[in-house]
Amino acid sequence: MKVAVASGKGGTGKTTIATNLAHLAAGEGRSVAYLDCGVEEPNGHIFLKPEVDRQQPIFKLVPEIDDQACTHCGQCATSCRFGAIASLPERTIVFDDLCHGCGGCTLACPVGAIREVQRPIGELRSGHSGDVLFCEGRLDVGEAMSPPAVSAVKRAAPAAELSVFDAPPGTSCPVVETLRGSDVVLLVTEPTPFGLHDLRLAVEMVRAMRLPCAVVVNRADAGNGEVRAYCAREGLPIWCEIPDDRTVAETYSRGQLVCDVAPVFRDRIAELLHCLDLEGRP
Repeated sequence: MKVAVASGKGGTGKTTIATNLAHLAAGEGRSVAYLDCGVEEPNGHIFLKPEVDRQQPIFKLVPEIDDQACTHCGQCATSCRFGAIASLPERTIVFDDLCHGCGGCTLACPVGAIREVQRPIGELRSGHSGDVLFCEGRLDVGEAMSPPAVSAVKRAAPAAELSVFDAPPGTSCPVVETLRGSDVVLLVTEPTPFGLHDLRLAVEMVRAMRLPCAVVVNRADAGNGEVRAYCAREGLPIWCEIPDDRTVAETYSRGQLVCDVAPVFRDRIAELLHCLDLEGRP
């Protein structure tokens, strides 16, 4: 099963849920892979403390123009939806930072003057944390396009009974790329006006992708009941409610896995794992 853990906003406890879910499932004897797709600022390693045994560059494909063959007809620039190519009367310019690596310009060129070349944009790190297989991507500082790095993390995912994809916060392109192909999406939220607003956006995104989803309410006793009312109206199952506990915050601040310290939190994650088991049954 491929489980994506996402949230409409940052700070809801998404990585806490994802890392502890992977850790607890591995402790039950399952083969588990944790994939940190928050490539702009990965932080799962802080809690899982993996032994990294492999590091390799992440590349994206960008167009390279053959000036001798190019006729500067402008069809490549016209086909690019991202403004990554400018066609001038005597020169065609590629803006690598804007390129999404879709390859459309190579198809549009009538004289075959464009080929794709690899450009390094980050680093892929893999290893293990106890019995949890670990993989993360790290985007180079200054790089604008993170979806290619997210794709690299997903391609490197090892085979496992349970794969936990820790998505970036929000509802933008890197999140969509992370969620693509998931069996179920866990949307982590908190019972506050901001939490509800961004949960709505996340639900719209997941439904547009036609993916099944469930909700995890973190700090459940610290806000109001509007999130629960929204989930009831929309038919969204709430699989787990985690109480607001100072022990959780203290353990998180020390970079420790909460389920090893707080029995109540561990019980909630076990309930969540049980719901995933039920979801995965035919």
